[in-house]
Amino acid sequence: MAEETGASQEARSRTRSRVFLCVVDETEELQAALEFAALRAKRLPNTRVGIVYVIEAPADFQHWAAVGDLMREEARDEAEQKLLRAATQVHRRSGIMPVIYVREGSKSEELISLIQEDEDIALLVLGADVGPQGPGPLVSSLTGKQIGRLRVPLVIVPGNLSEEELASLA
Repeated sequence: MAEETGASQEARSRTRSRVFLCVVDETEELQAALEFAALRAKRLPNTRVGIVYVIEAPADFQHWAAVGDLMREEARDEAEQKLLRAATQVHRRSGIMPVIYVREGSKSEELISLIQEDEDIALLVLGADVGPQGPGPLVSSLTGKQIGRLRVPLVIVPGNLSEEELASLA
């Protein structure tokens, strides 16, 4: 295999799009993460927001295959609706349609796998709950023992920031 020269590597990196990845879920702090990522991506050339929804794998229904299939279909429909709402918000704020990913399995495992697989992902942006119960299970998981498995920086956006505060930080 031929080795790339410095000039060809530089040209390839200029045309490659960087992705700021956000995890779409049911939390209120998602809005702050999407807002921050969209505003930041808008300011940087060749940068887009990516949104991922991880469908938690349903229990194994070997004897009830039709029930398992129906559950998967309903989960997929729910994922598509949430991704559409998030994509609309990102497009409204950045002017660019986001990259959309759907995965099935454990949220933290699938997120780490996606980041390892897609070299365009340059940043993981998560919203954090600022309430007394803590930042949320995904933030807690990824800032604990799993942090060493991430190959990209992790930005944690407090969920209680105003639009003005987010804009000044992005």
